[in-house]
Amino acid sequence: MNTVARGPEFMVARAEGVWLWDASGDRYLDGTASLWYCNVGHGRTEIADAVHRQISTLDAYTVYGDFSNGPAVELSERLAAHAPVADPRVILTSGGGEAIETAAKLARRYWAVTGQPGRTHLISRTGGYHGLHGFGTSISGMDRFRHGYGRVVEDTSVVPHDSAAALEAEILRVGPERVAAYFAEPVIGSGGVYPPREDYFTEVARICRKYGVLFVVDSVICGFARLGNWFGIERFGVSPDMVVFAKGVSSGYLPLGGIVVGGRVADPFYNGEGNAFMHGTTYAGHPTACAAAMANLDILEREDLFTVSLEVERHLDVALQGLASHPLVAEVRSGVGVMGAVELTEEALSGRGITTAEVFAEARARGVIVRAIPTSLLVSPPLVITWEQIDHLVSTLSAALDAVAARH
Repeated sequence: MNTVARGPEFMVARAEGVWLWDASGDRYLDGTASLWYCNVGHGRTEIADAVHRQISTLDAYTVYGDFSNGPAVELSERLAAHAPVADPRVILTSGGGEAIETAAKLARRYWAVTGQPGRTHLISRTGGYHGLHGFGTSISGMDRFRHGYGRVVEDTSVVPHDSAAALEAEILRVGPERVAAYFAEPVIGSGGVYPPREDYFTEVARICRKYGVLFVVDSVICGFARLGNWFGIERFGVSPDMVVFAKGVSSGYLPLGGIVVGGRVADPFYNGEGNAFMHGTTYAGHPTACAAAMANLDILEREDLFTVSLEVERHLDVALQGLASHPLVAEVRSGVGVMGAVELTEEALSGRGITTAEVFAEARARGVIVRAIPTSLLVSPPLVITWEQIDHLVSTLSAALDAVAARH
């Protein structure tokens, strides 16, 4: 709000492919796929046509109780067919934040209906981002998103993102009989693009099984070909109890998210008398949003963006690593998924008073949108970006770094 109060807003007027235009007609490369979500690129008429057809037939209706609709069922079946969980069921929501709320409540409720109501503790990891609803705020791995609100949700803790041993130690500290679930992104996204260490998730899955802790994967950023597969976590060869998804499932054309729930967690609610899961959201299973998602998934499969994204990943990695020798750059993190982070040096940030917001502004002034977090610049372009456009993105970011360095 303070940013808007200081000056005019940046008005996005239209978009096509990897490009945006502002209200003045100036063009910008969308180096972040908006907020990590526009995987198939902007302006896909196939999705617009699918939305028009559906909204003209059945715009929206609740899926509470035994109500349902064709697009919601078809989408759920399609997602379940590709999900890396055993005996999958799908709960749909309006987005990732709602899906995290649902997964956290379901984890606690599962233990309550299976005779262990004391298992309410939720563990997450540093740098992790899980939306900013109540549970998401409470399990955030970034202090700046939690401070100033008091204790939103009790019984949560955070462990170092790169240590499976730290997770096991925390389970033992809290007491396995009190731990409900562990939440982790396949690759930490908004917290700075941190790929997992080798065998990290293999160890995490083993530890969760050992102590009976539910393993919940937050694939909101990593899913739908950004890591070259459907949900991101497949790349690491493990099968979680729940997978949370959103963003790329519809490429953001309409708001949609959800959870794929394994049979272990779902069965007590399907087969146990009186085990109601008293939870729901108004727009869950929204038929028009589901139609948009189905058209989006058609594009992902028809254009084989699952394979294409691996090629984009390699080219983006090579291009970004060229910035590693820049005097302002401490580290470049890339090479796992179509995403990357350019970390500034402590000397630049503290010694010279440079901010990532300055670099962001310089890049935007040159026609490229990146994302600034406190110490890094993040990129996560649409999967349809070309090699030439990647090189333009990175060379513009380099020029922005040069301009800020010269000013300081």
